[in-house]
Amino acid sequence: MLRQPTEPAEPTEPADPTKPADPVRLAEPAPRDPAPCDLAQRDHAASPASPDAGKLQGVLFDMDGLIVDSEPLWFEVECAVMARLGGQWDEADQRALIGGSLPRTVSYLLARAARPASPEQVGRWLVEGMTSLLMSRTLTMLPGAGELLAEVRAAGIPHALVTSSERPIMDAVLLQLGVSFTVTVCADDVTRGKPDPEPYLRAASLLRADPRHCVALEDSPNGVAAAEAAGCRMVAVPSLVPILAQPGRVVAASLSQVDLALLRDLVAAG
Repeated sequence: MLRQPTEPAEPTEPADPTKPADPVRLAEPAPRDPAPCDLAQRDHAASPASPDAGKLQGVLFDMDGLIVDSEPLWFEVECAVMARLGGQWDEADQRALIGGSLPRTVSYLLARAARPASPEQVGRWLVEGMTSLLMSRTLTMLPGAGELLAEVRAAGIPHALVTSSERPIMDAVLLQLGVSFTVTVCADDVTRGKPDPEPYLRAASLLRADPRHCVALEDSPNGVAAAEAAGCRMVAVPSLVPILAQPGRVVAASLSQVDLALLRDLVAAG
């Protein structure tokens, strides 16, 4: 689950849904200094260039808001939990929490509660409520997600799912969509969630890939911060909170504008 207060950014003009989406292309790629990370990664960065320098070694997919539009379901669950707590919930609360973790969401809910409950209770209500909704609804992949995943698989590029959701929620989404990943990293697999780089560093390590030669795909500012702190190149597909483009980061209206050639170009640009 991607939930964390974020600073508002300048909104971008929405794409015309009647026009076919064109693939995003890099105009003038600019070099970007690797983001700080752990000692092992810094030592790796200082080593001589390998034969795979500039080659795409891994593609790292976020889940909520990128592969599947789960935010309406999260809003439904959060409203139900807040009703049990005797408080009010609206879309502004949801937007305020995009990009964070379950503990952050629990704290936010309890701060607005009119009735007492333990953090463990609230966390359980959220996870059980979301899992139940996911298993009872028909889920579809967001535009371009299935096509990009198929293209990455067909090319034999190592890839992973990196989500802030808890394992029951991740498992329910994958089951309903009928997709699988060789490597998955969820909230239960890390001690520090997004925006900390740990989830992306773990995913790259499991793929035996250099994070600097991986591209992450994210929809939230917190997810973008986590991936870039790990040293990954970035494709952002904003959901509810705008994200600005910058060197090493492409912003697309949907994954329909993203293909394997773009991901390779991002890594090759260095």
